[in-house]
Amino acid sequence: MYYQTNKETGKLELIFSKEEYQALPDSMKAKIKSNFLFSRSLGGWVSRCKFPNLYSAEHVAKELGAEDRGKIGETLSFAEQQERKAERAEARAERMEYRSELAEKRGDALQKPIHDMHGDIAFFTQPNINTSAGRAFTNRRNKMFAAYDRGFEEFKKSAYYAERAEKARETAAGTKPKDKGFCMRRIEEAQKTVRAQKKNLEHYEGLLEQLDQKGYVDGFYWSREDMTAEKIQKWIENAEEIIEQAISKEIYYRECLEDLGGVQFDKSNLKAGDLIKISRWKELVRFLRGGTKNFTYEFTLSHMKYADGTMMRGQAAYAEIECRVAS
Repeated sequence: MYYQTNKETGKLELIFSKEEYQALPDSMKAKIKSNFLFSRSLGGWVSRCKFPNLYSAEHVAKELGAEDRGKIGETLSFAEQQERKAERAEARAERMEYRSELAEKRGDALQKPIHDMHGDIAFFTQPNINTSAGRAFTNRRNKMFAAYDRGFEEFKKSAYYAERAEKARETAAGTKPKDKGFCMRRIEEAQKTVRAQKKNLEHYEGLLEQLDQKGYVDGFYWSREDMTAEKIQKWIENAEEIIEQAISKEIYYRECLEDLGGVQFDKSNLKAGDLIKISRWKELVRFLRGGTKNFTYEFTLSHMKYADGTMMRGQAAYAEIECRVAS
């Protein structure tokens, strides 16, 4: 029994035999199912969450007594992850379309015997006759009607799979963002993550220095024996990996932002009173003042029935400005 972190997928993989699983108490089985999904291709369990949110899954693995075999694979860039996501969604769409077609064919086949009897009034109106031939005819007709009903179930399946295929196509097409504001928010999130993890690195380096000087680390949340250089080093490696992924994410969304035309406005080319169009509103808003990344605007809720023309204010990123209409 062992576990490992797959850097390519960001998932934690827990490997052990079926016999070991069956021997576990129900409470432990429930914990595994809560944190993992079984993968037939892997022959083991894959965490529901991705790095860096693997604490709960790793805790379950340690509780089972599984051996930690570290990390495998190579970390994909965020752009590669999005490309893989689109490829998987496209493949899923093709599978769903194939299942939809099969279900539709099965529905047609099941209903064909009844459709072929269309126009034969005697077939549908003939009463049940209590003779050998009469009972055989009735049984045959009842089976045809039952098959006809099952045909409707197949058509429902066909519609269900077609809907799933459509959603998968939307997922495949939606991996590339089409909104500048969305891109800007993801960029800021990535930058925030980098700043936070750099602070964590400074803290971890301080813990290592304290451990080196004193031989132990003081803290409220751990005992002196629990805090080891190996544990702190693992925290450092995780923080460095989070920073690497955040930078990759920022680069990806900056490229997406440039593909959408980039940020064309800032406080240097806008002045108070300018009427501008931003992506979140259908109506024009009035620019009030600008900061380094965001700006303040005012607007009215004239498109709502209860609006009384009162001016309201909001904030948005410069990337959300689609155009300037007038001053």
